[in-house]
Amino acid sequence: MGDSGPALLKRGDEIVLGVDDAAFEGRTIGRHEGFVVFVDGAVPGDTVRVRILKVKKSYAEAKVVSVEQASPYRVAPRCRHFGPCGGCKWQHVDYRLQLKFKQQHVVDAFERIGGFVSPNVLPIIGSDETFFYRNKMEYSFAEKEWLDVLPPKVDFEHPEKSASPPSEIGNQQSEIHLGLHVPQRYDKVLEITECLLQSEPSNDILNFVRSFARREKLAVYSSDEDAGYLRFLVIRQSRRTKELMVNLVTFEHRPEIMTQLTKELLQAVPEVTTVVNTINSKKAQIAFGDREKVYAGTGIIHERLGNLLFTISAGSFFQTNTSQAEKLYAVAKDLAALKSTDLVWDLYSGTGSIALFVSDAVNHVIGVESVSAAVEDADRNAKANKITNCSFVLGDLKDRLTKETDWITSHPKPDVMIIDPPRSGMHPRVVKEILEIAPPRITYVSCNPATQARDVKMLADRYEILALQPVDMFPHTYHIENVAQLVLRP
Repeated sequence: MGDSGPALLKRGDEIVLGVDDAAFEGRTIGRHEGFVVFVDGAVPGDTVRVRILKVKKSYAEAKVVSVEQASPYRVAPRCRHFGPCGGCKWQHVDYRLQLKFKQQHVVDAFERIGGFVSPNVLPIIGSDETFFYRNKMEYSFAEKEWLDVLPPKVDFEHPEKSASPPSEIGNQQSEIHLGLHVPQRYDKVLEITECLLQSEPSNDILNFVRSFARREKLAVYSSDEDAGYLRFLVIRQSRRTKELMVNLVTFEHRPEIMTQLTKELLQAVPEVTTVVNTINSKKAQIAFGDREKVYAGTGIIHERLGNLLFTISAGSFFQTNTSQAEKLYAVAKDLAALKSTDLVWDLYSGTGSIALFVSDAVNHVIGVESVSAAVEDADRNAKANKITNCSFVLGDLKDRLTKETDWITSHPKPDVMIIDPPRSGMHPRVVKEILEIAPPRITYVSCNPATQARDVKMLADRYEILALQPVDMFPHTYHIENVAQLVLRP
């Protein structure tokens, strides 16, 4: 049937589909005479009219034009920016069904990519908060605005009136725009006036900074011209201590502007406890820089996880959902089956949050991390919490496990490895070295079940999966964290 797909459908066709399943990255699946169609914007159980965007040999891609019959799992999205924003891609899906999809994503990854038969996937741990759960938001400045019309809410009594907006793009040069990049568009931002992911004071800060920038006629940085001023607005907020950081990332240091902005901001949003200016004078469009200038407060905020207090600077990494991070680390700690005599290696240790979290249950923890600033943060956090049985090693794991191994001589073979790599997973050389070291127990924490399943497959000759525990860190998105419990085979 796949070979006849292009003959059945062509780009621009409109057809009516029943949607019966969810796919990776938030898309859903319908079938047209047996031919698979991936649909953006639908919910399993919907009957929708779709427009075909792309036709391949074995599948087509489409977007919703109208909802002919709404699924019982379809809900009205709360955010006025839902649709063009793309940040909360599943906000129109009942949260219980979101959790079901995410759990199935873990099952599918380990069965299809890992080749495991009926892996023991434990019931997913959902989030108590599905809105206002983030402790960090990063907004971008731009001269060009995405002018896509906001999508209408579904009219459940008259679903034929519920249609997707046209994807028209306009440029507006007269004002500074501040918001979020729409998917696959990095030259324009969707102007955001209210985001339901962080907090009301966060929205107040967002709108104040935009108004201030327009009033002062501040220039937006252009990478083409390598000139301008405004780059990013980063808002970090502690859920436990209520401290609130505003970090304006700029191309150059203009103290007169920052002094005025800080004075007015503290009056407009008194919840702000510190204001930082990060200067990034390089072309790379990232919200990190060469130096930081503090204009109010200490330049840091603090957050609690369990009994631990963490210091968070403008450039620090910290899990963006505080409450769920606590649950995730508790799962990792539990599945590691720790003993008071254990030596733990924490690979990709970052700022040491997992290492410090498990330190009270073991003899010693060694964290290995490639980013020097993260290692400095980890050492600082250990000292602040009076933890003396954690030490952190700087270096790339490929080298630290093969060539620069001086640290290993003083810290013999671990009883447990806790591994928390980036989305890309582990380098094959790292996996090979783990197999050579062969720790009795491995706890593998991942934000990408696909690369996690690939890596665990490479470990499977020597390791058995006892359990997989999904944890939802990001409601209304298709992202899912998963913890794998592995034990060395006899």
